Amino acid sequence: MKPTKEFTVADYLLTRLKQLNVTEVFQIPGDYVKHFTQALEDFNGIKTIGTSNELDASYAADAYARTRGLGAVSLQYGVSTYSALNAIAGAYVERSPVVVISATPGADARQIGNMYNVLYHHSIGNLNADQEIFERVTVAAETLSSSVDAPEKIDNLIIAALTHQRPVYIACYKEVWGEPCPKPSNKKLEPQIIKSEAAELENAVSQAWTQISQSKKPLIFAGVELLRHNLSKQLEELIKVSGMLYTTTSLGKTVLDEKGDKFIGTYSDQASIPEVIKIVEASDCILSLGTIITDDYLWLVENKFSAMIQATTQEMRVGYFTYENVTLKDFIEALIERFKKAAGYPLKAVAPAQPKFPEPWRSNSDPKYDKFPEIITFNRFFERATYFLEKQKMLDDIVFTFGVSSSMYVATNMYGLAKNAFISSAAWQCIGFETGATSGAQLGSGKQAWTIAGDGGFMMVAQSLSTLVKYNINSVMFVMSNGVYAIEQVYVDMDSFKAGPSHKFDEFDILPKWDYQALAKAFGAKSYRAETVKELDEVLLKLKEKTDLPTLVEIVIPQKDLAQQMERLGNE
Repeated sequence: MKPTKEFTVADYLLTRLKQLNVTEVFQIPGDYVKHFTQALEDFNGIKTIGTSNELDASYAADAYARTRGLGAVSLQYGVSTYSALNAIAGAYVERSPVVVISATPGADARQIGNMYNVLYHHSIGNLNADQEIFERVTVAAETLSSSVDAPEKIDNLIIAALTHQRPVYIACYKEVWGEPCPKPSNKKLEPQIIKSEAAELENAVSQAWTQISQSKKPLIFAGVELLRHNLSKQLEELIKVSGMLYTTTSLGKTVLDEKGDKFIGTYSDQASIPEVIKIVEASDCILSLGTIITDDYLWLVENKFSAMIQATTQEMRVGYFTYENVTLKDFIEALIERFKKAAGYPLKAVAPAQPKFPEPWRSNSDPKYDKFPEIITFNRFFERATYFLEKQKMLDDIVFTFGVSSSMYVATNMYGLAKNAFISSAAWQCIGFETGATSGAQLGSGKQAWTIAGDGGFMMVAQSLSTLVKYNINSVMFVMSNGVYAIEQVYVDMDSFKAGPSHKFDEFDILPKWDYQALAKAFGAKSYRAETVKELDEVLLKLKEKTDLPTLVEIVIPQKDLAQQMERLGNE
């Protein structure tokens, strides 16, 4: 009879993750963390996703957390955690609750190191450096030296991740993951409920109400924190009782299903559809809820600061008045009640009609190619792709992933997407995020991931395609193949996009040439190539075919294609 396996610290963490519907953990193996990875291998209900490298694993865990509510990545000490740092920093900035799992040299190694001045592999000499570094990009970080208090510390870390919707870091001395541990209760962990100070909340809502009620063109500006903290229903209720129009940040795009008569379109500064820009600029009261105000929105800060009500998990401000101890949830709910009691609401405002095919794409396509309608440009790609998805009634079944690229800004012009279907690195602005995020987005959401990658971004994490093949994840990865870091060149020298040989790209923005079809074949993926609009339409139809393999699609666009969204941003 096979002996019963002892329940360990690793099993405790895995049980807690499973209770929160984490059914996949992304992993890079290592000797220090072997007790955890072995426990993961045998744990019932959680699948190991062994990825090609640390960025692949961590971008995937980030996208998984954004779509599932919590994600986890298991990494080796030092060489692995440091490689993943960029991805975890992005998760921290963009409010994604990833549990970073690792292990350090154990108690015996530390004793030997101290006695004989031994430098252990993967260590810089300071065995606390991992935790010290990750404390900068997490809301809580612990290194467990014993199993004695492991359950309490693990619970506190997960609660912190859920409460703040940001990453946490947990490591153990090498041996601790394998040490005996009591089982957790059957009750799953929940975020800490933080309540507002009553008088401060009343003052904030009263001041906000004064500003809103005196305005003639109020507008809701919705951000990603509403999505992360499950406040989308409250946003819907606020829109209903107020009758106000709403827009979203690029990062917060799809905080709600993009339907109804109140959504004006996503506001991404000068990359926005002109009608959206007009409405935002004309607003005399912007109710900004759960938004992360990046330098993409400097125009708002410079021109609308006094007219903004900024309610986030970090700040509560009405005009120039600031309030402490007021939570985002309490503020929105109190404001809803104030609207319900008010006469004259809801407003009768109706958003402008959503642009129809082929707008907004045709008016934003690079005019250099007006005489060549067969050539694919950034805007023509989105024109045909969104038309295809709408016609095939597939928009509700797709989750998109974007790193920072020309494609991401162009894609903010899309309408009609489902809730939480636009996963982007719009605040951290990381080239390559979209490629690694693909597996996590699909596994986390249960929808097919469509990744729109710049060729530079794809090259950074191209091995992610191999991960998709390994686990039969049938995502579609479009590579916008123009041979350059186009978004970088926009901000370096936009004259490079002018026609003629005298206008050249800087050498540092020129990419190597890859044979994408040969690469896909080497990894075992399907592949297509489209160089004309007709070929693009044909490829899109082929994507309807059932497959259990990922598909890499090379979209050939001119090197000097300058989407007008990007030209406006660059000129600003």
